[in-house]
Amino acid sequence: MVQKYQSPVRVYKYPFELIMMAYERRFPTCPMIPVFVGSDVIKETEGEDGSTQVVERRCKLNVEAPYLLKKIAGVDYVYFIQVNSLDRRNRALKIEAYNESFATRVIIHEVCNYFVHPENPSWTCFDQAASLEIKSFYGFENVVEKLAIKQYSANIAKGKEIIEFFIEELKKEGITEVPQWVETNDAPKEEEEVETEIEKPPSRKTSIDNSIKDNDTESVVVEESSEVASSSFISHNSLSRQHSGAGDKGSSGSHSSMRRESFAEEENKFRLDADYIQRFLGELSPMEESQLIQLRNWLAHLQKGNLPSDTMILRFLRARDFNIEKAREMLSQSLNWRKKYQVDKILSEYETVEVIKDYFPGGWHYHDKDGKPLFVLRLGMMDVKGLIKSVGEEGLLKMTLQCCEEGLRHIEDATAQSGHPVTTWTLLLDLEGLNMRHLWRPGIRALLRIIEIVEANYPETMGRVLIIRAPRVFPVLWTLVRTFIDERTCSKFFFYAGNDYQGPGGLPDYIPDDYLPDFLGGTCTVSFPEGGLVPKSHYMPDEELEHLALSDESIYKSVSLTKGQVHEVVLLNEDLGSVITWDFDVLRHSICFSVFRTKNPVSTPNGTLQTTPGLTENDHKSVIDKQWKEGHDFFRVETSIVCHDGESVQVSNVFLCNLIDFNSLCVHVINEALYIYP
Repeated sequence: MVQKYQSPVRVYKYPFELIMMAYERRFPTCPMIPVFVGSDVIKETEGEDGSTQVVERRCKLNVEAPYLLKKIAGVDYVYFIQVNSLDRRNRALKIEAYNESFATRVIIHEVCNYFVHPENPSWTCFDQAASLEIKSFYGFENVVEKLAIKQYSANIAKGKEIIEFFIEELKKEGITEVPQWVETNDAPKEEEEVETEIEKPPSRKTSIDNSIKDNDTESVVVEESSEVASSSFISHNSLSRQHSGAGDKGSSGSHSSMRRESFAEEENKFRLDADYIQRFLGELSPMEESQLIQLRNWLAHLQKGNLPSDTMILRFLRARDFNIEKAREMLSQSLNWRKKYQVDKILSEYETVEVIKDYFPGGWHYHDKDGKPLFVLRLGMMDVKGLIKSVGEEGLLKMTLQCCEEGLRHIEDATAQSGHPVTTWTLLLDLEGLNMRHLWRPGIRALLRIIEIVEANYPETMGRVLIIRAPRVFPVLWTLVRTFIDERTCSKFFFYAGNDYQGPGGLPDYIPDDYLPDFLGGTCTVSFPEGGLVPKSHYMPDEELEHLALSDESIYKSVSLTKGQVHEVVLLNEDLGSVITWDFDVLRHSICFSVFRTKNPVSTPNGTLQTTPGLTENDHKSVIDKQWKEGHDFFRVETSIVCHDGESVQVSNVFLCNLIDFNSLCVHVINEALYIYP
């Protein structure tokens, strides 16, 4: 497999000629690169007019490799051939290197370019590309590949540092300016004729306008108070199209012939500047920068129209540990999903329904101490069943996606305002009031489905989750939910029981005092509702609710009872610690509801373990034998509860019986009519 590396564009705020003088100081050896032992000039040629120079060197490297590997290979040093092609007229240097040692087993090819900044002739740009292919190496192919990548990454990281070091050395010697190459009068006439035919480079404003017009990709210019042009970002298109000149008299003409890329020109159409990456995306290793650029190039081939933002691409790379193939697959599926469900239009088209405005206890609330947008959710005050019955699972999902898209916009604004990269948000989850009714099965199902969608399409957006006032029932909910959350995300959860969130290591460490919500003892008022039970007047008809469910599975089954009749659901359960949840609505009159546990297995009159619609007379007979004694043969798990006309009941119970007992659970309902979810 061929490993590729593509650097972002690095900018030196020095003229090209001064950079070249600093670069030459690296030879014949460079103390700052210990592996670079020395170099010898093999061949050197210069053009008749002095505008071009080609220097070929043989470089000696002491590769840091295990002793055994060096012994097997039979060498202590490896040799590379480096060819430097300097074009003084067009102010460009191309460096091409390939390995001489083990050339039949390992193929290494590197191309570097120094060239004038397309928007500031006093600055110099640098980029590099490399490829590594190991055909065979005595059975140590993987070891050699890892060593090569590690060594190459280390050298890349030192590259700019070395140039800066030699620039300072030149300053100490009093050299701060090097004159540009000027063509002499005795230069060949043919060269003069060629010069007159070269088209005048476009102005800075025109070139940027054209690059925006030719492609929809976003172009950002960050102004610096003391500089003529920006180094923080080079337009994705203008860099590759403006190599024809920098706008000064000494750099007219085109040096595109001197800048042949190691990859196809189309792959380099969209370029990222290293300073832009650091300012807007954060610190990345050289290989991470390369993988970001390679994935962008792949998307440039695939996508028609706007490319995903760099922050979005980076999130998917991080979610897959910078494995390009896995990140590409994940991102491709997400882009298809966004297109299919018109997610890009949510912010402009989504209208929050009244029940969400009045009863959803969560919303965006300023930011934390790191500048991350803060979302506060009072989950314990949330009527999950009421919201789902009012807007459906699909409505709850759309509201969640709207919040996620809004969060991405807040992240962009935070990055612009803070002056440093902000790539994630913080979630403050208040669980006060959480109880077993929140374990309503349709609600849990909707929650898990939403988590699955968010995990797949908004990876690495959650920077920190602060969970406070967690009640005793929370471990049960967390057990159900955790398996659906990525391990990387789980590691960002912080739990606080009781009032622990108020002390050291709690909310004061993460949220500014001015923004601490009033319901947590702070002085800041939140802009979202407190929550509470949703009135049934907001509920949708059952037929419409079923139509809006995320799955085709029916939520409820129904049964009608006349006065004095019994309906029982018998469950077989041997799983210690499992959660049994029951939920029903009483449509008319009142019913008496009980839950029993038996020591011995029982069966229904028709021989099944669970009754179903289409009941017979026998189905209304209790499975509890009249000879059984409560407290000995069967036990009351839930006391008899009278549920009145129009009431909704959602309760759960943790099954904590001994596994040595073979248990059955009997949900026992007497009287008029109900919906029951087994």
